[in-house]
Amino acid sequence: MLITLLRPTSGRATVAGLDVVAQQDEVRRKIGYVPQESALDIRLTASENLELFAELYGLPKQDIKPRIQQVLELVELDKRKDDLVAHFSGGMKRRLELARGLLPTPEVLFLDEPTLGLDPQTRRVVWEFIHRLQKEWNLTILATTHYLEEAEHEMDRVAIIDKGRIMTMGKPDDLKSDFGNDLVELTIKGSENGLDEQLKSKLLASDLGSALSMHERAVRVAVADGKRALPLILHKIESLGAEVDSISVRSPSLDDVFIKYTGRGIREEGEGGEDTADTRKQVAKIIGKMRRRV
Repeated sequence: MLITLLRPTSGRATVAGLDVVAQQDEVRRKIGYVPQESALDIRLTASENLELFAELYGLPKQDIKPRIQQVLELVELDKRKDDLVAHFSGGMKRRLELARGLLPTPEVLFLDEPTLGLDPQTRRVVWEFIHRLQKEWNLTILATTHYLEEAEHEMDRVAIIDKGRIMTMGKPDDLKSDFGNDLVELTIKGSENGLDEQLKSKLLASDLGSALSMHERAVRVAVADGKRALPLILHKIESLGAEVDSISVRSPSLDDVFIKYTGRGIREEGEGGEDTADTRKQVAKIIGKMRRRV
C-alpha cells in the first residue's frame, strides 16, 4: 500500500508527506523499492540491468550513465559492472538490487526482506551497506524482515504487525523493557504437543499471570531478578500440578515481544493461507488491469 501497488481498504497513509492514493505518481518519484524476489535479468551485465531500470524510471538520458556509475560505486560493484549477473553471488545480486532501488535518488527506500535466503555472513555485509546508504544519502529506510534478530539489532524503530494490524511499535530496547531485566523459561514434562489447556487456565489465574507468557511447551515469566525469583516461580508452577522438565534464565529478546503480542512464533503466521488469500486476489486484479491497458 505504501508503494502504491495496493489500494488501502480503509484509512489514510502518506509517504514523504504525499497521500498514497491521491498522489500516487508523486509518491513513486520519491521512493525506491527493492522487492523480496529478485527482478534482475541474469543474462545481462550489472550495467545493462541498471540501464534498463533507469529508462523505466524515466531518468533523463544524459543522467543515466553518471547515476549508474554513482550507485555502483556506492555498493562497491563498479569494477564488476560489465560482468554478467549470472556470475554474481547472492550477496552481490542483493547489492545490485540496492543500487537499482537508488537510481531515482529516493527520499524513502523500501526493502522487502532484504536478506532473505542469504547466509549469516552475507546478511551482515548487506546490512553494512544498508547503513552506509542511509548515512551517505540521508535516507529513510523502511524494511520488512522475518529475522527478528535483524529487527532487534539493525532497526531504529520496530513495528510488530499481526494480520494487518500494528500491535506495538517503538525502539527495540523499549519494547523489550516491558519484560523486566530477566526472563525465566520453564518447559513442562508431558507437553510435547503443547501445554495442557487446564494448566494454561490455572497459570493465567495465578499471581504470575501479568508477567507470564506461554509458547508451545514453555512457560515464560518476566522478572527483575531471575535468580531471586526462580525458587518462587518453580514452587508456584509445581503447586499447580505441573512437573518442570528444564529451566533457563536469560535476557528478553524481540522474539519474546513478538510472541507476547501475537501469541505465536513468527514462522506460524499465515501457515493456513487465510491471511494471504485476499492479498493474492487484489494482486491478480491489478495484474489483470495492467494487461488490459497494455
